[in-house]
Amino acid sequence: MWSDVIDLRDFYQSDLGQVARRMIRRQVSQIWPDLKGRRVLGLGFATPYLRVLQSEAERVIAVMPAGQGVLAWPPEENCLVCLAEEGELPLPDRSMDRVLLVHALESSEHVHATLREIWRILADGGKLLVVTPNRRGIWARLERTPFGQGRPYTPSQLSRLLRDTMFSPEKEVPALFVPPFRSRMVLRSAPAWEQIGARWFPTFAGVLLVEASKQIYGGARVLEKTVTARRYLPVPNPLRRSGSPQ
Repeated sequence: MWSDVIDLRDFYQSDLGQVARRMIRRQVSQIWPDLKGRRVLGLGFATPYLRVLQSEAERVIAVMPAGQGVLAWPPEENCLVCLAEEGELPLPDRSMDRVLLVHALESSEHVHATLREIWRILADGGKLLVVTPNRRGIWARLERTPFGQGRPYTPSQLSRLLRDTMFSPEKEVPALFVPPFRSRMVLRSAPAWEQIGARWFPTFAGVLLVEASKQIYGGARVLEKTVTARRYLPVPNPLRRSGSPQ
């Protein structure tokens, strides 16, 4: 089940949400340090992490799933976000260089279809970065945050899923070791939690960040499934009357 877009917005406006955004965004920037000339898509509810990417990328846009809802972004600027169904992204083939998937995989009811669509729109050599709750982490066990909703993953489960959908996992980074408590003392010590957790307790991270590349040789299989899944029905012309010239 998808989290409501209003609940996601409210979480990231809270002190806890702002800390979570900083900790995860730091890892996103380290995994993708150079986006000069790249076209970037944020899918799910990725907008809290896209602003930092705009300074370098050629283009940054966002797509939010219909089951979640949509909010305009960026605020007070030309809108760069649209609403779409999970398995039908309104983008041409090979049109994006990077895709950031946040608050999506754990909620999707059509995981394979979503990943196949991402494969379709990624350029040859493109990269997908998945941010998803870690099944072994404390954040996945508490429903008070969006990371406690949906279906969390272990590293092996996520790697297997990506390989099954024609991606090659390349890098795995744990993040969000600070406990999901609203205590000011805990939130202020978040950088220390991150350093200690990454060094000594990586298994218990709150979220997993996994970067994967598009497998080119899997194209025939993916395109075959995509084509056979779509069908079109003829629509009668209301202006044509019986007995009128053909």
